[in-house]
Amino acid sequence: MAHPSALHERRRPLNAAELAGVPWLSHLKAEEFDRAAPELRISLAEPGELVCRRGRPVTYWFGVVDGLLKMSTETAEGQTITYSGLAPGGWFGEGTVIKREPYRYNVSALRRSLVAGLPADTFHWLLDHSIGFNRFIMNQLNERLGHFIGTLEADRTPKPEQRVARSIAALVNPVLFPGVGEVLRITQQELAYLVGLSRQRVNEALQSLSAQQLLRIEYGGLRILDLAALRSRDF
Repeated sequence: MAHPSALHERRRPLNAAELAGVPWLSHLKAEEFDRAAPELRISLAEPGELVCRRGRPVTYWFGVVDGLLKMSTETAEGQTITYSGLAPGGWFGEGTVIKREPYRYNVSALRRSLVAGLPADTFHWLLDHSIGFNRFIMNQLNERLGHFIGTLEADRTPKPEQRVARSIAALVNPVLFPGVGEVLRITQQELAYLVGLSRQRVNEALQSLSAQQLLRIEYGGLRILDLAALRSRDF
């Protein structure tokens, strides 16, 4: 596995197309944009590479420009607990940056992923100066709370179909991951990593959800047909 510093060493400024895909930049006034945009950096994370490591001091507020990340931790017994998948358009770790505390989780790439970062000091400058940025962060925190409650509920259900449905719904959340859209680009193996089930069980769950017309399995991903039902149905 590559050392986390390697990601930092490969960083570069964002190009115009990449900046256009950063959802919170549109909430800034011109002078705020001019301060924040040049500070953004982007890097390509290889599969398995750590974006941030548990116990390390916070340096950046991170976002997924393209690809798929996994937020997880390990117990003292060596068991991996997955908190969330992180899909395109999603920015994460704002609570850690606000408190300037060490990361309490690992974030790693499930596939080659473009990851952007805003320095923690610039993040705090925006909190101090931008009403639009504060509203974005408040909305993020509120939506993330609901997301983690749903994840907790899904983890406690013995029904694989419900766990898979809730996990998919979380990854296509239009507030947390606005870059996803109607088609979630994910493999069954990646989904299995995120929900903690075998690939075979995930495949069976997907076939059932497809038969209920909640989603359609397409080449390279899943087309979401009924997001509300994926979120709320008691299978």
